[in-house]
Amino acid sequence: MENFSLNGITASIFFDTRRTKENLMYPVKYRVTYLRDRFYYPSGIDLTEEQWKIIDTTKKRDLIKTRELIQSGFDQVKDHIKSMVKDETFSFEALNTRLSRGMKNSIISAFYNRVDELKKDGKIGSSDWYLYSVKILQKFTEKDMKFADVTVAWLKKYETFLLEDGKSFTSISMYMRALQSIFNSGVREGVVSKSRYPFGKGKYEIPQEEGRKMALTLSQIGKVINYPLTTETEKRCRDLWFFSYLCNGINIVDLLHLKYSDLENGKISFYRIKTISRSKNKKKIVAIILPEMQQIINRWGNPKRTDSYIFPFLSAKLTLEAEMRIVKNATSLINKKMTKIGKALGYGVISTYTSRHSFATVLKRSGANISFISESLGHTDMKTTENYLDSFEDDTKLKNASELTKFK
Repeated sequence: MENFSLNGITASIFFDTRRTKENLMYPVKYRVTYLRDRFYYPSGIDLTEEQWKIIDTTKKRDLIKTRELIQSGFDQVKDHIKSMVKDETFSFEALNTRLSRGMKNSIISAFYNRVDELKKDGKIGSSDWYLYSVKILQKFTEKDMKFADVTVAWLKKYETFLLEDGKSFTSISMYMRALQSIFNSGVREGVVSKSRYPFGKGKYEIPQEEGRKMALTLSQIGKVINYPLTTETEKRCRDLWFFSYLCNGINIVDLLHLKYSDLENGKISFYRIKTISRSKNKKKIVAIILPEMQQIINRWGNPKRTDSYIFPFLSAKLTLEAEMRIVKNATSLINKKMTKIGKALGYGVISTYTSRHSFATVLKRSGANISFISESLGHTDMKTTENYLDSFEDDTKLKNASELTKFK
């Protein structure tokens, strides 16, 4: 990588291994030194040590694009230094101002800033979403994009690239919504004008893949639970999925955070981690401990201690980021094993979402009040529950419609 020197000012591209990261990746930075003072400016790009060793000579397409992005950022640093030296106005304060202004106008930098902010807030799942989105964006683009580069034509071209790269419309929707969110922030901060906004009706509309029906009937759930399995891993995954269904459709992150202290008088009480930091009024969810749930705890749970987690996945010593990685891996494994059962039974994909939707839909079909279902799910808005249920009742609508032609 290039080094630069002008009038006693030196700049270089620096691979910062001073702090170890859990993912074994380190940030690439731009180091500027003048009169024994030294500043480091982020490039927004992380690499492994192996990638850094070969970045100058690699023939891999992805790394070549990464190298070009790093060089493009370094060229901007050099141009600012040259301009200030020419005008005899160089200072780190002035350089900081110039680079800050440039980074605000950079889509790539805005993405990485969002990733860092979400990590600091402990929102690892959302952080990962933006990180995946910027990585695929960097795979497509060959330069450090500015907000003004994002046009309707560019977005359509990007969508075509994603389709050709094998991405589903669901994935494309997620990547585009992340990009739209970054663009919205740019508009709010005045980096780009509203008149240049490329999203929305009559402009670029983010594709929406029709949601698959994820709720199972009681009969189907019974067949899933009684399906013959051979390995301990498969049995544990199915039991955790069944526990989720019985425990008000609890999602996996909340399930793995359950402690024995949450159990009392035949009930289990918990807050949804997803909403506890957002909602002013904290809403505790209460579920009855059914015999099947107790059996699952007995089979797979930790030894009973008030302060211990019920299921043996997490521990008090883990960092928040490590916790979320474990939850993510556990969710992925459960989805994989349950989908195997679903395909064997002819039901298609069965996921952790299926357990939650099935809980709500089975209650609705049994005649339960919508307000009770809403409270059980932990929703703060009844409309959310109604929307949640409506898209999973096509079979019921078809059955009801058939009654219209049953003439006597």
